[in-house]
Amino acid sequence: MKYQQIWVAFWTVLVREVRRFMRIWPQTLLPPSITMAMYFLIFGNLVGSRIGQMDGFPYIDYIVPGLIMMSVITNSYSNVASSFFGTKFQRSVEELIVSPMPNWAILAGYIAGGAARGLLVGIIVTLVSMFFTRLDIVHPLLTLVVVVLTSLLFSIGGFINALLGNKFDDISIVPVFVLTPLTYLGGVFYSIHTLPTFWQHVSQLNPILYMVNTFRYGILGVSDISAGWAMGAIIIFNVVLFALALSMLNRGKGIRH
Repeated sequence: MKYQQIWVAFWTVLVREVRRFMRIWPQTLLPPSITMAMYFLIFGNLVGSRIGQMDGFPYIDYIVPGLIMMSVITNSYSNVASSFFGTKFQRSVEELIVSPMPNWAILAGYIAGGAARGLLVGIIVTLVSMFFTRLDIVHPLLTLVVVVLTSLLFSIGGFINALLGNKFDDISIVPVFVLTPLTYLGGVFYSIHTLPTFWQHVSQLNPILYMVNTFRYGILGVSDISAGWAMGAIIIFNVVLFALALSMLNRGKGIRH
């Protein structure tokens, strides 16, 4: 295929993915917004008023970046996982595989669609947070780059989950038993400096910690870890997972039986 044809094919997959979650926006965009509003109200205002400050910031200001990132992660992941698995289940994925469209463009289209949903939910949650606090972004460019890279990373993760899943229940196992615990233990609600030394070292094995803290550094200017090192790690994660997902797709993992 020529580059223009590849672009049209990629854009078609992306637009289809965006239309898919926009068509059912009361199920895809509204629930996370309401959930985050509850977090802001309960943990930010009610509980936060008793906690006081965290790393020199009001508690609600401290948790807002983590909650925004949490919504981006979960929605980017779930969008691709459910969408591509649905394509597998309906056997329509075979039409994509036998088409002249290169596999990397198929993968990129789904990833971009998942990232679009994650970023859109992130924007909505950010707007909701402004009813509870004021955000003064210290490093706008870093904030934008890290949230885009994170949404792409977990979109790839959702694609791999869909490839490996054999039934719909498999799509919920990773988010429930892996993604959610890692997110809650990734420094969303606390600084790892409040933990004992041993658990600080254990927390540093959690990749989500680096994304949350880098995003928090972009907004507030504070982080538990080096933002530069964390950004490098996020880029490496993206490259490695993309190569893995593409390799699996090329081999027909989970598609050819």
